[in-house]
Amino acid sequence: MNISCGIPVNTTLEIDWRLRVFDSLSFPTLILSPNRTIVSVNQKLLEKFQITKSELVGKTCRDVFHTYFNDPELPCTHNTCPLDKTVTEGVGHSILRQIRNSDGSSYWEDRVFSPILDDTGQVIYVVESIRDVTRTKTLEKIFNDIREFMDRVVQSSASGILAADRSGKILLMNQAAEELFGYAFNATKNMTVADLYPEGVAKEIMKKLRDEVYGGRGKLPVTRVNILTAQGEKIPVEMTGAIIYEDGREAATMGIYNDLRERLAVMEKLEEAQTQLIQSEKMASLGRLAAGVAHEINNPLTGILMYGSLIREKLEPDHPLQPSLGCIIEDTERCRDIVKNLLAYSRQSSTTRNTFSLNTLVEESLRLIRDQKLFMTVTIRQNLSNEWMPVIADQNKMSQVVINLIINAIDAMNRQGVLTLTTYRNDVTQMACLEVSDTGCGIPKENLSRVFDPFFTTKEMGKGTGLGLSTAYGIAKDNAGEISIKQTSPNGTIFLLEIPLDIQSMEMMPDSIG
Repeated sequence: MNISCGIPVNTTLEIDWRLRVFDSLSFPTLILSPNRTIVSVNQKLLEKFQITKSELVGKTCRDVFHTYFNDPELPCTHNTCPLDKTVTEGVGHSILRQIRNSDGSSYWEDRVFSPILDDTGQVIYVVESIRDVTRTKTLEKIFNDIREFMDRVVQSSASGILAADRSGKILLMNQAAEELFGYAFNATKNMTVADLYPEGVAKEIMKKLRDEVYGGRGKLPVTRVNILTAQGEKIPVEMTGAIIYEDGREAATMGIYNDLRERLAVMEKLEEAQTQLIQSEKMASLGRLAAGVAHEINNPLTGILMYGSLIREKLEPDHPLQPSLGCIIEDTERCRDIVKNLLAYSRQSSTTRNTFSLNTLVEESLRLIRDQKLFMTVTIRQNLSNEWMPVIADQNKMSQVVINLIINAIDAMNRQGVLTLTTYRNDVTQMACLEVSDTGCGIPKENLSRVFDPFFTTKEMGKGTGLGLSTAYGIAKDNAGEISIKQTSPNGTIFLLEIPLDIQSMEMMPDSIG
């Protein structure tokens, strides 16, 4: 073996390359003895801190870092020295610290302590690496800030947002989704996303998500579906969804939900308003037509009735033409009544408004019905309010409306059942209300929009003209009132008549007067 200065050549070469490796490390590194004495430092540390090896070797790490590296709060001053732990346990340790400079700036260091063991497993040296991880911590903070911001965005969304993994396990549910579905997120651990839909709906959604044609791969355009709440209620929602991919494979799914109940209710009210507007326009047009027809027919009817009556008076009572003349006169009178109804419907007759009590109107209307036999098999219940309800309208015409509603209800029950008349005051709308309720078979859905149409009737030929309700509708409108169908079912129908309250009279009368 070759000898160089008393040291074997191979040993010299080995020490040389180990020192070279030590010096070539890309981060500052020290070698310390178990008693904290610095044995050696690499070139990177000397360059970074602009110091010489002689100033460090032989000193303790505590003195060096306190004196040269501007680090007054060393970990070892708090009995958490990772060097001691490394020596005691024989395994590596690390500590992450934020160090503040004198100018107020700061940086992050990750100090890693690795033990060097002898042949018996005892720690003879410790390698301390000082790694500047400021950039990593900065990026980590940016990432955390973005994640927190995105979490706030998701949680503050008015739309329900939900995400699930490949197996359907719920990973995310924002507050709006919790309120919509009725589940707290921490209560969904044993659930899958399929539990939030009626049976088969989740599979149908996934089928659409995977359909290239429907919305594109992994995308669900706005779709209306029903969801299932914790209470078992089906709620209509509008949702969009997506599949989240990793390396081309499905990793998760997400959905955004908007409750449609309020929107559907608004649309329903809008449709009702549009229907009422169309109905009003139709009634106005028919009213003008009815007025013209009534005036044109009225004169020839008067002549027919007059001459028919004269001929019947001149003929003997047993004359064979008497029955025919009677039929002519009877049908003519029926036509005259229709003309009167047409004129009332078209509101061509004058209106005289006065103040009267709604309860009085109901009671007098019942007395004015000529055919009292109608009530023989009908039970009448009067639930008349004790509140003072003065109304302002044409009393005679409004009495005709009430009579019409009563007779219509009796006919709907085939003159057998319970007729209920209920009055009350609506202080919000400032209307006095009369509900006429029957126990008939109700109004079919297809006929609801035609109930107030003139000449519309479900009665047999010759038993109704179809002008009763339309006339009542016209009179109510002419008196600033309303008639509507409040409720109908196979168990009966409730018509609602609303007449404006006379507020001035109400203010003059004491509340105690009924």
